[in-house]
Amino acid sequence: METKDIQTQINDINRKLDFILEEIEHQKRSRLEKEELKDDLMIIGKDLYDTTVMELDQISEYVSTQEILALGKKLLRNVTTISNAIEQLESLRDFLTDFAPISRESFRDLMLRLEEFDKKGYFDFLKEFSAVIDNIVTSFSKEDVKALADNIVTILNTVKNLTQPDMLHTVNNAISIYKNLDIEITGKVTLFSLLKELNSPELKKGLAFAVQFLKNVANPRNGKELKQEAIKN
Repeated sequence: METKDIQTQINDINRKLDFILEEIEHQKRSRLEKEELKDDLMIIGKDLYDTTVMELDQISEYVSTQEILALGKKLLRNVTTISNAIEQLESLRDFLTDFAPISRESFRDLMLRLEEFDKKGYFDFLKEFSAVIDNIVTSFSKEDVKALADNIVTILNTVKNLTQPDMLHTVNNAISIYKNLDIEITGKVTLFSLLKELNSPELKKGLAFAVQFLKNVANPRNGKELKQEAIKN
């Protein structure tokens, strides 16, 4: 019985020793890894230090240590601002990524529309119309343009009156009559024959209309009344 207890104790001791040995081995490996890491960091740190010293030596005549420290402090004081700026740049990048397909589609539609305008002759029309603008600019002075601006309301009212249906119909009839008018004077024209024609009803009506028209044109009051009526319309 005692022999069994002793063996059990020995087994427990062996297990504990195995655990201690494993722990020692683990600590040893960890210490070796730390030493290797420290050696690697020392090498990297030395290279970094040497590189920094060399680079700073090259720019030493352009920048001082105080300026570098001031820049570092400023960067540290504005970490939040820099972070916000980076976030905005990231948001802008995401927006551009999402907007790129839309912009390509819009550009394609624009090119198709421009091609359609070109086929219809819009650009040729604008090119020729530019010559019209050049002629207008070279033919009128600044004073002419100012006078046009001062009288633009009167001009537009006149155009408005001329483009009324009844006025257009009257003008069209007058033009048609003039185009189809074929008067041939035959025979001898004497003063007596002209005086005789004055007694005709048609000529009397025509002369009466012309006299009344000239009176209305020459009367300033009628002109003002017509102008007020045009403004009201």
